[in-house]
Amino acid sequence: MKQPFYRLKQMHKTFDTSVISQQDLHRLIVGGIAPRPIALASTVDENGVPNLSPFSFFNAFGVNPSTIIFSPARRGRNNTTKDTFENLKLVPEVCINAVTYSMVEQVSLASAEFPKGVNEFEKAGFTMLKSEKIRPFRVQESPVQWECKVRDIIETGTGGGAANLIVCEVLMVHVDERILTANGGIDPTLVDLVGRMGGEYYVRAHGNALFEVPKPLLIPAIGIDSLPQHIRHSEILTGNDLAKLGSALALPTKDQVESARLLPELLSLENKSGLPLNEWHKQLHTVIKALLENKRIQEALNVCFISESE
Repeated sequence: MKQPFYRLKQMHKTFDTSVISQQDLHRLIVGGIAPRPIALASTVDENGVPNLSPFSFFNAFGVNPSTIIFSPARRGRNNTTKDTFENLKLVPEVCINAVTYSMVEQVSLASAEFPKGVNEFEKAGFTMLKSEKIRPFRVQESPVQWECKVRDIIETGTGGGAANLIVCEVLMVHVDERILTANGGIDPTLVDLVGRMGGEYYVRAHGNALFEVPKPLLIPAIGIDSLPQHIRHSEILTGNDLAKLGSALALPTKDQVESARLLPELLSLENKSGLPLNEWHKQLHTVIKALLENKRIQEALNVCFISESE
């Protein structure tokens, strides 16, 4: 059987992680698991000396209890541990600050390996704010700041590049009121976050980079497998196109399919009787794709089943 067009585009090269170097594996991981959010982590040592450093091995994992994890991994080149990790073993508290486009160069500067005891707030030009429930300082320039206590520290290994998982519980959240929505959420169009890619690349979550994908969470969707075969194996419709159609909650009714025949986009097509079936299907697929691009998803779904009703 002919494979769907969208499944024919990739030719994979395979890497055995027991053979490739640690450096090569690191490049593949940070290049392929991206973009990653950045935790600008503020800690203090036993004497209260501040430390500030960014980590992109970071994410949120739950809310009850609140669980944020980041990893100040062992250095790959010499297997040493970072000041952040050493501080957390002495003072198990951390303020995690969100990183935005307006501060990303400063964050990069804070990642430099300054000698122990040097205040990265000062080196990177950030302003220290006193936290309410923990000793480490907040970063004033960050629009979202999480005061956390460390619930657990998990050392995954003792070799260079090994992860040190810092499992945090959120005690306080501070949010710039200018980025809040009416219902108390954070507006993604206003916060202007950045994420980490591979190498020296970052990505900005702003403007045209933002898009919405409606999720059929409450009622099971029809699925791509419910679409006609010629749609599933289209050379014009992509996997994303098919998923939009498959996210519908119900198949179109006979009346909906009949109404689709009267769409101006279909009335302008060549007469089906004068075309081979595959050429007629290509015309239909072109119409469906245009309807999807204009967010006319129900009409696109209706068109899918025109040939099936004949």
